[in-house]
Amino acid sequence: MPDQTQGLSRRRVLAGAGGVAAVAVAGATASAQAASADHWDHEVDVLCIGSGAAASTAAVIATTEGASAMLLEKMPLAGGTTAKSGGVLWVFNNFVLREQGIADPKEDALRYAVRYGFAREYDPSSPTLGLDENRYRVLEAFYDNGSAAVDRLREIDAVQFKQFRLFQVDRPAPDYADHLPENKVPTGRTLEPAVGSGSSEGGGSLITHLHAFLDRRKVPILLETRVTKIVRDAGGRVIGVEAEQEGKPIRVRARKGVVFGTGGYSHNVELCRLHQPWVYGTCSLPGSTGDFIQLAAEIGARMGNLSTGWRSQVVLGEALDNRGVGWGAFVLPGDSMLLVNKYGRRIVNEKRDYNDRTQSHFHYDAAREEYTNHIQLLLFDERSLDAFGGAFPFPANKGEQPHLIEGASWDQLFANVDAQMARYANQTGGARLASSFAETAKQTIAQFNGYAKAGVDPDFNRGKYLYDREWHKLFSARRPGTRFPENPYPNPVMHPLADNGPYYCILLGPGTLDTSGGPQVNAQAQVLAADGNPIPGLYAAGNCIAAPTGQAYLGAGGTIGPAVTFGYIAGKNVVKG
Repeated sequence: MPDQTQGLSRRRVLAGAGGVAAVAVAGATASAQAASADHWDHEVDVLCIGSGAAASTAAVIATTEGASAMLLEKMPLAGGTTAKSGGVLWVFNNFVLREQGIADPKEDALRYAVRYGFAREYDPSSPTLGLDENRYRVLEAFYDNGSAAVDRLREIDAVQFKQFRLFQVDRPAPDYADHLPENKVPTGRTLEPAVGSGSSEGGGSLITHLHAFLDRRKVPILLETRVTKIVRDAGGRVIGVEAEQEGKPIRVRARKGVVFGTGGYSHNVELCRLHQPWVYGTCSLPGSTGDFIQLAAEIGARMGNLSTGWRSQVVLGEALDNRGVGWGAFVLPGDSMLLVNKYGRRIVNEKRDYNDRTQSHFHYDAAREEYTNHIQLLLFDERSLDAFGGAFPFPANKGEQPHLIEGASWDQLFANVDAQMARYANQTGGARLASSFAETAKQTIAQFNGYAKAGVDPDFNRGKYLYDREWHKLFSARRPGTRFPENPYPNPVMHPLADNGPYYCILLGPGTLDTSGGPQVNAQAQVLAADGNPIPGLYAAGNCIAAPTGQAYLGAGGTIGPAVTFGYIAGKNVVKG
């Protein structure tokens, strides 16, 4: 394998390199034009752009179909954001379910996926469930090929998988919308690598296995090689790319076709401002700048929905310091905690999954002409800090969280919160606490305390569904030595906040794992032209395309499952030429 540590250090890449104002493609055009139009520096059957789950799977599958392959990665490390992720795959009707005799029929599965991912269009009486023909067939292809992709990777011994289980309770993970009536298999669809997975390696394990397979097949990965142009022949067929490597232009020919798997655009501030509600910070690596959107647009590709993303709340202060954050506030820890907006009101079930919970930031109040939930306050007491400290964003020690706000009383805390918001005001649209905040927040806390004692949350159903309770056990494991007793109240995810301080707050804003919008593909993973016909020789998968599952994060692994599946589809079809 090439040296994957040259250039930027791994720590710097994982931490993020700040926002990128625009895709830096145009700047390399002049140098790329210097390359001879009839000269190729490299030539292979299948050229894969990127080195995460999507591109790597495509290369693995293409080689098993008898093709030669190469990967181009613009970053100094291979693996993309997949290598930083949990590395799990969400897959319909997977082999573990089949072995356990659990049916996951296609009709029910697609109803769940459309109801969740395309809620505004869902029509259960429609043959395509309310979607246009192409998007329905793409989603159908995810069902038809997901389990086949996993089985093929297992068969060729590229990656062996096992069921992902919540290690605190040793049970399969509930889907993120396990409560929807359309979801007939609410647990068990998530898989992980059988070796090296879990909390120690996660996504790094998946990438390690895929790249080890490619290494055995002598498939090169050219690092720090950024594609600047998609090359087509006189008939419009994609036959390769132009790229920039160490400041010099190169040309790579692909005899059968090119597969893009280059990630989203969370680090492209300009694209985020155009197409996203708001992204303060992102867990994606700095390479996620949306290069494929511009490259594909230049050859007339049809754009799908560009506004979707895999979302997570982020610690506001951390994201303002550096757009590339280490962690998102995925499953909020603690039981004596709640989220409120600038008016002191709860707005969401604090235990919902990160993707859905983050969308609560985007509510627009037409009466006030403002986004009232834009910045949210995570309020908690000494009990939650002491019992669950170390579960992000709660610090194990106060000094580890520089953005932790503390007050001896609620009034002191709220004053300190508003002071921090004042410092951020020029970066948050002037967000400050309302003059009525303190009074309303105290009423909200008292109401929440009553709900916690009764064990029922009539406002947002916190703790009602399996997801809330099971993921709470994983992300709110009590740490040894805590001086606070087990939660004695009926609802394990709710505990009254203490009558006396100290009290704490962490400001949260909307962020992403990465965006998930881009050019539209068909069920064969071919990129479509503006007229709806495939662009010959061009395929794509992963976060660089319009998400096959729409806005739904179907369950743990809801990004990598489709990435691997459509990488598999692309790898099979591109070889056919």
